[in-house]
Amino acid sequence: MAHHWGSTEANEVAGRGRAADVGILALRLGAGGLLAGHGAQKLFGSFGGPGLVGMGGWLESMGLRPGKRWATLAGISEFGGGALTALGLGGPIGPIALQGAMATAIRQAHWGKPIWAASGGAETPLLFVLSGAAIGLTGNGRYSLDRALGVRVPPALALLAGAGVVAGVVLAEQQTGAAKRATAEGGDADGGAATEETDASAGAETEADLVGT
Repeated sequence: MAHHWGSTEANEVAGRGRAADVGILALRLGAGGLLAGHGAQKLFGSFGGPGLVGMGGWLESMGLRPGKRWATLAGISEFGGGALTALGLGGPIGPIALQGAMATAIRQAHWGKPIWAASGGAETPLLFVLSGAAIGLTGNGRYSLDRALGVRVPPALALLAGAGVVAGVVLAEQQTGAAKRATAEGGDADGGAATEETDASAGAETEADLVGT
């Protein structure tokens, strides 16, 4: 009897393990595949995307210059990270790579807005961030190229990839922050010039009124 129950428990555990691996596979294919397509829109103009020129122009308007270089980095992060995630290759490198583009998108394009996508919020990139974190923490699972090829990523390499992502996010924040400060200072200067011009015009009108009187 004990043997029977032991076998049943082992079968249940094995079944849950297989179901978990299928679940991880579905998450990898969904999140990784969609993000790879998102990156292809930036890099190649696929699926109606803006391509490097269009994306670069938009990024420059946010203060990320040169825009084409930033568009290339974002596209590689999304396309490469998404593809590695979908294939289950490179351990946590793919999920780590996609964090950079998504964190920058949340901070630069969606920050301060309601969470929902309909309101311009970070709903979609946040889903990618959470999906990548889940995959990175649990591993690529049984049905992955890592398992098929026996690939094992050294922890030092994963840490290096993470450091690169953090450095990119910080640099983007610094550049956009500097651009916003420059715009604000320029706006103040323009506003001051406009005020002086208005005061001069008002003074001229007052002087003309006095002469007329």
